[in-house]
Parts: sequence; C-alpha cells; structure tokens
Amino acid sequence: MRRPRRCTPTYFRRTAALAGLVMLLLATPASAAPIATVSAACPGQNAEVEQAADRSLGYVYEMWMGCGPGAIGFARSTDGGRTFDPPFALPGTEANAWDPAITVAPNGTVYAVFMRARADRTYPVLDASYDHGRTFTQVSALIPPQRNNWGDRPFVAVAPDGTVYVTWDYGPESKSVTYICSPVGSCSFATGDLNVVIQKSSDGGKTWSPITPISPGFPASGADSAPLVIEPGGRIDVLYQGYRVTNPKTYTLAPANSYFSSSTDGGATWSPPVAVGAQGGTMSLAEWWIDGAIAIDAGGDLYATWDTQGRSPGGGDNDIGWLSFSTDHGATWSAPIQVPADRKPVPHVVEVAGGAPGIAYVGWLSDSSPNGYAQYLRTFSIARGWLTEAMRVSRAFGDPAIWPGDTFGISALSPSTVVLSWGSAVPGSRHQSEIYSTRIMQAR
Repeated sequence: MRRPRRCTPTYFRRTAALAGLVMLLLATPASAAPIATVSAACPGQNAEVEQAADRSLGYVYEMWMGCGPGAIGFARSTDGGRTFDPPFALPGTEANAWDPAITVAPNGTVYAVFMRARADRTYPVLDASYDHGRTFTQVSALIPPQRNNWGDRPFVAVAPDGTVYVTWDYGPESKSVTYICSPVGSCSFATGDLNVVIQKSSDGGKTWSPITPISPGFPASGADSAPLVIEPGGRIDVLYQGYRVTNPKTYTLAPANSYFSSSTDGGATWSPPVAVGAQGGTMSLAEWWIDGAIAIDAGGDLYATWDTQGRSPGGGDNDIGWLSFSTDHGATWSAPIQVPADRKPVPHVVEVAGGAPGIAYVGWLSDSSPNGYAQYLRTFSIARGWLTEAMRVSRAFGDPAIWPGDTFGISALSPSTVVLSWGSAVPGSRHQSEIYSTRIMQAR
C-alpha cells in the first residue's frame, strides 16, 4: 500500500441532457485519444503518479516517483493535457523520496508534497511554485518533534482563504511498524502505531502548525491514508482507512474499513468517524496499494472510492472496487456501488473526480485482464446511476510483474473534459514503468 524506504522491492514490479452527452461521447473508442508519454526523458523507473488541474488556465500538473534515483518527477501541460513540457526532478527529492501528492491553490500556486526520511525523523516536504509549475522555489519540511518516528503517505489541499493543509500518516515509534511486502508491488502493515494527522500553514507553507490527530485513539488509532477535499465554505472532508487494533501492546492490526470525518474549525477538532460502505467488506492487511479516494462535484456532493478483499460465496478470493456518494456533506453515505464488473483477486486501484452537479468520473488501474495492467474510466450520475460501461483508456497493457505505482491521476479539467494519468510497463518501454496521460472529451 505504501512504498516505505526499508521495504522497497528490488524492482518496480444532474441533468438528463448532460447525462446523455456523457453517455454518447464516452462510447468513442479510447484508442482515438492521443496518449502522451510524460516521463519519456526521465531515466529509470517512473511510477505512482498523482495529478492536479488548474481549470482557470487549462493547465495539468503531473507528479510521480521517478526522474532519477529516489527522486520525484514533475511535468506540466499548458494545453489541457495534450502535450507536456520536459519533466524534471523536484527540489528536496534528491535522496529517497516517496508518496507524491499535488494540488493547485485558488490563486494558482502549485503545491507538491512528498515524504522524506533523514537521520532520526520521517516527515513530509512541501514544494511550492509561484509561476504555474515552471519552477519550484520554496521548499519546507514538516519535521515532527518526536525522534525515531514513523511517517508515510501525505496529501495536500488548499482552502478558499489560502490555508494549506497536509494530512499524513504518523506514528511516534517507528520500531512498532512491521511490513508485508509484495514482490510485484509495494508494502502494507502488519503492526504499528498508525495514525492520520493534519498540519496547516497560513503563510503558504513557510511555517506549520503542530500535529493534530484526525483518527480517534492516538497514538495508535490504526489509521492511515487520508485524502482530503475542502468545501467552498472551508469545511475539511477526509476519507481514511481504519484498521482494528487487536493488541494495544504489539499494535497488531486486523482488516480495515473506510471512514469519513470532517472539521469546521480549520482542523482543530474532527467529527466522529462515519463508516463508508462497510457492507462491501474489508481491506486486507496484504493490500499493498493506496486504497481510498474522495472527491467533490460542482454541486457539493461527495464521492468516495475504495476496494475490498474477501472470499467469494462459491470459494476463492476476490477484490471488488466500490463507489459511494453523500448528498449531505458526509453525514450519511449511499450503499456501496460496484465499479469494475469483475471481482478477480487482483488490485483494483479506484479513484474519483467530481464533475458537474451529481456527476462523478471513476477510474481504476488493474491487471484484471490476462494481458496485464490497464487504465479504465466510467461515468456515474447520482440521479441515474452508471451512464457508461467500463472504458479502457490505456492503449497497451502493462507488465503485471513491474510495479506501476500505488496510485494514478484523475481530474475533471472542465464539465466536458477528464484527464487521466497512470504508470505502466508496456511493450517497448525498456522493461520499466513510464508515466502516460490522456484527455477524454465528454462534449464536442
């Protein structure tokens, strides 16, 4: 699920009219959309891409693990994702950086966050660009006071007033964390003092507030991976993965569910967690990819995606990708809705972007095909349900033995355009993963 330093594998293994337009145009074959190789100029493996879009300018920003040993790569598109400028490694990522995330502030500032470990501390680092991704001139570190801490997977968002928020996985004692690592993926956790926390900056990332826990039960709440969105009124909405802690002394973990929590006071206090889609099952301890995503549409509806692992009624293992929505700011959530049609025992990395009111674009990266990894897209309406069947966006299949990353990128650049990015080791890619991106037009 994460890519911790000590566990790195040796190789990268609402309206009817709008709904009708979306359904009609998504029927166009995905192969008709040009696909850009974003990381073509970067050496070595390139995987685990995250994406943000500046809708006012039509710019798209991609950030991933790669573009040099231990680095974080970055590239931007100034033409809506059709083409990309040459990629480069972000400052502060010179030695073993991991878990990228990116966002665009209301004023156009680009914030890119990633994890670093130095000496006796592990912490997020935030880079800032004031020229729309041309350069990143500010680097700040969220260094915790506790020595020998554990840290992982940050996410970043900016409020309408410009306050920057970073959530990340934090534990006071790194020695309590033990891993389950996949030979063709990354790592998950068997034990540990896992918690999701938040910090904020009111000066553009120059200085940071103290760590505030989001998940109840700190210092060992059994929680990790907390993507967030911020509503127009400033309310912070978080979806996190919560494991059961079965032994408070050894921090032994049991399978997880997704939970929603929110804050109306700038992250100082958090609402009691609400389980999202628990009827769908649980996430196993061996699930190595980043599980859970949250999005908001133009009407304020919330969407959550995740996938679960379990046993099929007839026997055998399964993995199911899910979607749930909330029309009341997360107080209640719909029953889980299956996203991919298959339930094969392979990763279904599911993410979501909000579109027009009542519309969400749901993507997933999976090697459910015997041909290997592929990127898929589907469109959902709260009023009408699924508007489309699965659409394969990627043209070629990726080698399932080469890690494509734990995430992919998805943005609604406009109500009529979705941009997707993903990692994949396709034929001709020198037996390594590269970052690919394409835009899907929903209207002509």
